[in-house]
Formats: sequence, structure tokens, C-alpha cells
Amino acid sequence: MKSGPWRLIFMGTPQFALPCLEAILAAGEEVAAVVTQPDRPRGRGQVVTASPVKELALAWNLPVLQPQRLKDPELISHFEALAPEIMIVVAYGRILPREILALPSVGVLNVHASLLPRYRGAAPINWALIRGEKETGVTIQWLRYEVDSGPIFLQERVPITAADNFGTLYDRLAERGAALLVQSLEMLRRGESVKLEQDAAAVTLAPPIAREMRRLLWELSALEAAGWIRGLDPRPGAYTLWKGRGLRLFGARVKKSQGSLGDPGTVLRLTPQGLEIACGLGSVTVEALQLAGHKRLLAADFLRGQPLIGQRLE
Repeated sequence: MKSGPWRLIFMGTPQFALPCLEAILAAGEEVAAVVTQPDRPRGRGQVVTASPVKELALAWNLPVLQPQRLKDPELISHFEALAPEIMIVVAYGRILPREILALPSVGVLNVHASLLPRYRGAAPINWALIRGEKETGVTIQWLRYEVDSGPIFLQERVPITAADNFGTLYDRLAERGAALLVQSLEMLRRGESVKLEQDAAAVTLAPPIAREMRRLLWELSALEAAGWIRGLDPRPGAYTLWKGRGLRLFGARVKKSQGSLGDPGTVLRLTPQGLEIACGLGSVTVEALQLAGHKRLLAADFLRGQPLIGQRLE
């Protein structure tokens, strides 16, 4: 049993980690330091920018650390001097060395956006959508050196709706992960610690999305093609080629799941749901398109300047 707040170090980088940091601050926990990735060039202009976690930490006047090397002896000594009871890792972006994992007296908790042991790795939300899953979830796990292999503390199932894409699911899982993290800290305060080993036979992987994976293969079925578009919408974006130029696709729905409707990649017609495109089996509609170097447009607006009907996307 523990009566006061936890003294902790928070490690995270992207937008996904913000609800977790906000939640533990609102719960009154003692954040001794926030660790995030170094500032990097971002966006079209490649302007050097702080991570979302750094911006939030500075707004709360929290000490911020941005180490280049996690095995730096000075960094480890500094962590040791902070005397954390718990470390919390949420999408930090780097594997923690054993020297850091051993520091907190209670342990290291990680918020992962899948129902482990399914979708271990860097892109669990993308792959759940790409693979056509009907549900996913968030897991609070005890971090080990091997990626996403640690014992499970808590899990919560989250349904995936037909309207979901990467962006909507990302936001929802971030919020649910924050709530589950606060619940975990409360349980630990009461002395309730759960460590359920993962089933190694049920492991599936969620590797990073490489650029070559983003190019859509129209020979896929409509279900598979829609999964790829949804899983990369709005970022980094699935794309096809038209006249040798990249064309990103958004807002995919399965229009027809069966039958051959023409050569795969043929733009069939404009429907109320968007532009219908033939796949290897069935067809999909896409709500919006973005030609390289141009802004994103709804399908009807795109067609006013680009006559796609009847043409075949590469």
C-alpha cells in the first residue's frame, strides 16, 4: 500500500503519448523528468521542431531530457539520482538498455496500442486496420529488453468500426491507454500488481511501414485494398501512380466485395461515397485524393481538374 503520489520518469515522443502524460499530471503523480527524442526537422519545410511531448512538458515546467545516447553513463547516473519508483514509456521510439530498465524500484510500465501478444512492434494501429481486424485495444505491460514481450498488467478491448482509419483509431486508443495507465497506477498504489506472461504462440508482428509498402496493389481484393488505405489514412498515406505521379488516397470503403469490374486500378465512376475504383476482386470508393505537390481534394472536386473516369491507375 502507498498513500502518496508515485515518483516517476515519463518517456514519450509523439502525439499518442500526450493523453498519458496529461492524465498522470492530472492525477497528481510526481513527474521527476520527461524524456523525449531530440528536436528534429519536420514537415514540408523541414523546420527543426520539438516533439509534442516536449512542448507539453515545457508548458508544465517539467525538466526535459533529450539524450542522443541512452547508454551514456552520465545519463544513467542522472536517472539514478532522480530515484524513480516507476518509469512510464509511451511511444518513446527507442529500445531502452537494461541499465535503465533496472533503475526504478517498482518497474517500467509501457502503454502499447494493441492486444498483446498480437501486433508487437512499431506500427500496431496501422497493421490492425490493414489486416481487417474488427477489434484491437491497449495493453499496459511491464517492459523488458525484448520488444513488447513483457508481462501484461492490464488490457482493454476497443472495437474497430467501418468508419475508422488510422487517425481516428490512433486518437481513441491514446485516450483509452491514458485511462488504463491511471488505473494501473492506482492498482499498484493499493498493492495490486498483475504480471501475466504473454502466449508466445499467439505473437504477431507490426513492423514499421516502409515507403514501398504504401504503394497500393490494385490486384488485391477490395477488402484488402480498403484495409491498406484505411491503415495509412491520413498519414503516411497509401498511394498509387497516375501518369507517373504519386496520388494519395483517403476515406476508403468497400463498394463491392465480389466480382470482376474491369482491369484492376480502373477508375469506374463517381458515386455519392466517392470515386469507385476496380480491384482484383470487387471495388473500393475513395472519398478524397491528393496529387503530389497539390492539396487534398474531395473526389468530385478532384475530377473537375483531373479527368480520371475510365483511366487506369498504375
